[in-house]
Amino acid sequence: MKGPDTSIYATLGEPETLDPAWCYDTASAEAIFNIYDTLIFFWHDPNKVTQKTMDPEELLAPTDKFIPVLASEVPTVENGLISSDGLTYTFPIRKGVKFQNGEPLTPEDVEYSFKRAMVQDRDGGPVWMFLEPLLGVYSTRDGEGNIVVPFEKIDKAVEVDGDNVIFHLKMPYPPFLQILCQSWSSIVCKKWCIEHGDWPGTAETYPKYNNPEVPPLQEIAMGTGPFKLERWEHGVEYSLVRNDDYWREPAKIKRVIVKKIDEWSTRKLMFQAGDIDICYVPRLYMKEVENVPGIINVKNLPELAVSALFFTFEMDPTSPHIWSGKLDGDGIPPDFFKDRDVRLGFAYSFELETFIRDAWAGEAVQRPTPIIEGLPYFNPDQKGYYLDLKKAEEHFKKAWNGELWDKGFKMTLLYNIGNEYRRISAEIWKRNIESLNEKFFIYIRGVEWPLFLKDMVASKLPAFRVGWIADYPDPHNFVHPFMHSEGAFAAWQHYKNPHVDELIEEGIKTIDPDKRREIYYELQRIYVEDCPSVITVQPLGRRWFRDWIQGWYHNPIYPGFYFYDLWKGY
Repeated sequence: MKGPDTSIYATLGEPETLDPAWCYDTASAEAIFNIYDTLIFFWHDPNKVTQKTMDPEELLAPTDKFIPVLASEVPTVENGLISSDGLTYTFPIRKGVKFQNGEPLTPEDVEYSFKRAMVQDRDGGPVWMFLEPLLGVYSTRDGEGNIVVPFEKIDKAVEVDGDNVIFHLKMPYPPFLQILCQSWSSIVCKKWCIEHGDWPGTAETYPKYNNPEVPPLQEIAMGTGPFKLERWEHGVEYSLVRNDDYWREPAKIKRVIVKKIDEWSTRKLMFQAGDIDICYVPRLYMKEVENVPGIINVKNLPELAVSALFFTFEMDPTSPHIWSGKLDGDGIPPDFFKDRDVRLGFAYSFELETFIRDAWAGEAVQRPTPIIEGLPYFNPDQKGYYLDLKKAEEHFKKAWNGELWDKGFKMTLLYNIGNEYRRISAEIWKRNIESLNEKFFIYIRGVEWPLFLKDMVASKLPAFRVGWIADYPDPHNFVHPFMHSEGAFAAWQHYKNPHVDELIEEGIKTIDPDKRREIYYELQRIYVEDCPSVITVQPLGRRWFRDWIQGWYHNPIYPGFYFYDLWKGY
């Protein structure tokens, strides 16, 4: 074992930012949640970690149990810190905590952290997760970029009352505590931020600091967390050093080095030699290190992620991917997938076992709906689709009043070059659907990601295959993008079911767990019945490290490794 006090992790890429309010990628979040603390955090069982078990089920930590961190108590209805109507959350702020520069933590720092995030609200960022529960909106701006949320609303949403910080919600929002556990909810030092050119905390400066091109905290950090930023050499590595004055017991590891090593052969040699402790191993190469002495991996870890094929209900008539644009055997009409039988024909034509074997090396599972295992209210008894070419043929024969089967169709499925998952899935659909009718033609074309994304957003793709990773572990974060008419994917599809919209909006506002279960079970049933998209897989992950790394457990919502819990030894 080399460097018993230093943990070295080799991976792809590097952080985009160190600003909690800007961060919306896992590499940034991994650095941030080791430098900063949040009000509360996820609980795990200390007896279910790698030095005591290798069972993936035992290593799986819950995503709905919490511990107090910078708050001295986790709010509940029972302790009176959550109001009975679910609209007021009170957090007593822990005393005696210091930032890494020696400044004491105050309730005003907590208040500033959340107001600063809502003031910043950059395009494509994470702050909608505060804006939705606190203000009932998804952005501080309209579609033209004009600020439409007055500062007074932001100011009233979070307030200090003595040693407490109080959040006033616009509506009940059950996943609010889960959101507060994550990197975008990190608590920053108000004084230090202002000294480094950040928002000064005034109403009149709100427009100046809204949606910046680059955030003031892009490459600097000052938290209360277990590690301090030591240095960041872009494109090479960053290092964190232990915060010896941490308010909890200091971390066992003194230094963390996260190396950006894109070349697999280099990572592999370093991993085998013990020069790195933790390594990102692509599925394509995992056999090369699977049986190397001293290297361990934990398998079959459920990820809070899902992939699907989405049907576009209203396509741009000028799209080249629909050929003639008519149901004439030489193309498809723009509303081709509005016919449910067409969608069901595709659903019953997918060969999932082949896909999991060829694309995922056997390490994925089928799920019938976007509410996957690991989320509350996952229904294990919900049936989904499976390969049944006889059923597929029956639905294609009924589609478009029988015209589709008689006339046939042509369409193009795109995938982004380099994404083998999407290429393989397209080939499976092409092979099986074309086998049903000699008049059915599906052409497959690989394009660069920017073009794929552009055509997807412009409703030019007949169908598109993309994935979704949880922002927070609640079914709302999955059913909204997949099923709500204003959700990310459903909006691109032009899918709208008013009853579904009502159920989704009711589900996020419902506090009673039994009522929420009824709602989300019903949404799972409707999803399979309506078939707005077809879930392909929920991936199963692996984690790879040397056998001297101890204390690891799997929380599927973590963006990466939480080094405070780890240590080196035997």
